[in-house]
Amino acid sequence: MTGKYAHVGNLQLHYVDSGSGPLVFFLHGFPEFWYSWRHQLKALSSSYHAVAVDMRGYNLSSKPESTKSYRASEVAEDILALADGLGAEKFSIVGHDWGGVIAWRMANRFPDRLDKLVIINAPHPAIMRRELLHNPKQLLASSYILFLRLPGSERMLRAFNFRLLRPILDRGLEKGYFTQQDVDAYVAAWSQPGALRGSVAYYKAIDILPALRKRGEIDERPISVPTLVIWGERDRNLLPGNLDGLDVFVDNLKVHRVPDASHWIVQEQPEMINRLLLDFLTSHDVRGLEVVPSIPGPDQLGDRRP
Repeated sequence: MTGKYAHVGNLQLHYVDSGSGPLVFFLHGFPEFWYSWRHQLKALSSSYHAVAVDMRGYNLSSKPESTKSYRASEVAEDILALADGLGAEKFSIVGHDWGGVIAWRMANRFPDRLDKLVIINAPHPAIMRRELLHNPKQLLASSYILFLRLPGSERMLRAFNFRLLRPILDRGLEKGYFTQQDVDAYVAAWSQPGALRGSVAYYKAIDILPALRKRGEIDERPISVPTLVIWGERDRNLLPGNLDGLDVFVDNLKVHRVPDASHWIVQEQPEMINRLLLDFLTSHDVRGLEVVPSIPGPDQLGDRRP
């Protein structure tokens, strides 16, 4: 795996890549960085050019001052320009959390550029709008966004050696899917100048009231790109209701529910994620992909995000 930089407009994006072949982008969420895809970079390197990006505002990538610079449409343009710079006419995207939000946007805006789309615990914008308006449980579960939108929230996240973010790392150490080296890597990324400000800017850039109005916008067009959605059902902040009716917005869809995984499914079960990715990306006939039914798990409580 090799760390590189690319100039995208006025910004510099840091990314790490591995292997050669068809291009697959990996887009991380909050509060992670390229390193969250370390296991996938290795697993796909024998058949694909796997590229894990530090999205703008994170770790070693540029961190614009303006909050408006962190709108999903702006970040999507970064990835498209990076693909152009890498000489790829078409590519696939794997996105988790905010990375999944960006991936949904790209599938709507640039469907002709995408081969396949993989979404991991990231809500489709039209369905998330519906859930916030009509599902009080999702509205309550999303209340953490209000904290992250507060002025100076990045200072609160940094306080006392990242105390509010530490539970993510502590649970990984306790459960054995993080090593101390992994913890040190995350702390180093959070410690980069401006990184926490950039990461919370994604939440501050949301124009909440227009986002809640019902509109026939681009994010409500049916997606034609073959799509796999992987969902850890113990996600306490993005509830499984975000899967209901998803086939209305995605023409070619497969949903894989994982009852015993939380929002951090990529870290908790990397081998399973690798298997699902390889099976999906290498499939030549993806027409009529089925929705995999949920299997009730013994514990649906899971962990609360910071």
